Amino acid sequence: MFVDEAALEERLATPSPALVADLARLDGDLLVLGAGGKMGPSLCRLARRALDAAGRTDVTVHAVSRWSDRAAAEALEADGVRTVAFDLMDPAADLGTLPDAGNVVFMVGAKFGSAGAPSQAWAVNAAMPDRVARRWSGSRIAAFSTGNVYPLVPVGSGGCTEDDPVGPVGEYAMSCLGRERIFGHAALTRGTRVALIRLNYAVDLRYGVLADVASRVLAGEPVDVTTGHANVVWQGYANEVALRSLLHATDGDGFTVNLTGPETASVRRIAHWFGAEFGKEPAFEGTESATALLSDASRCHALFGYPDVPLRTLVTWQADWLRRGLPLSGKPTKFQVRDGRF
Repeated sequence: MFVDEAALEERLATPSPALVADLARLDGDLLVLGAGGKMGPSLCRLARRALDAAGRTDVTVHAVSRWSDRAAAEALEADGVRTVAFDLMDPAADLGTLPDAGNVVFMVGAKFGSAGAPSQAWAVNAAMPDRVARRWSGSRIAAFSTGNVYPLVPVGSGGCTEDDPVGPVGEYAMSCLGRERIFGHAALTRGTRVALIRLNYAVDLRYGVLADVASRVLAGEPVDVTTGHANVVWQGYANEVALRSLLHATDGDGFTVNLTGPETASVRRIAHWFGAEFGKEPAFEGTESATALLSDASRCHALFGYPDVPLRTLVTWQADWLRRGLPLSGKPTKFQVRDGRF
């Protein structure tokens, strides 16, 4: 349980022994592009803690973002992370002014509003990666992608594996596949070592599928179960996998991994769990579809171990967070969307 955001951030920034051991082997500094988003600050802090625990104080963690929230930047600086204010979407911005680094985590992405402004989604998700891949062509690059590059699949299928055909639905998903193809092209033609991370969906209590469902149950509002199943994973584990994936980055065909939890989680069952936590009977609308956006993360779990926080624990934590009136990000996942229009 967490008494406040500081306690949550402390938990998210606590590295596992496996992460410490892997980051001890890094060659060169770490550059995080898009570090000001929902996952970025905790990933940077986690990396700094793991490097310090490994005795790698020689490695600098550079966190690049516009940093419109100066308080977030100052908090990272206090924790030993070097913040760099830079607008990656500024056409006049020179990437050459950003630090050289042997390791790059690419976290930049455009999702919401992509249906109404598809060109913006493609500019961020596909065009920008080309500039990044050229600037850091000799580095290892771990790039966040999404499970949305897969099609909807039968609930009983266990989800798509990395070897299954992609089938993106909508401009957002197609532009994310474009991002993968651009980084893949760099791996094939310039020998850039690339790891592609198909995340589907992270939870940190301030946002995520569980926060979306719990908030509706607590408010007495109906939960839409048309998309009746989803994958979720603790954000701390997701950040660890992203950082550890740097050591699996390779040229040629690259390295691709699905990143999520092991369960095909029933939205209706989760709502009932929250109902028991809040002492409320959940209400529902819609009928469960036979398909959902689901990923099989067996490869991830074999390489990096199972997520350290199980689904039922996440539900308990989420309910306690809301009972305490602790803040939410105000950014719903929209996991219910089935036509790709975000």
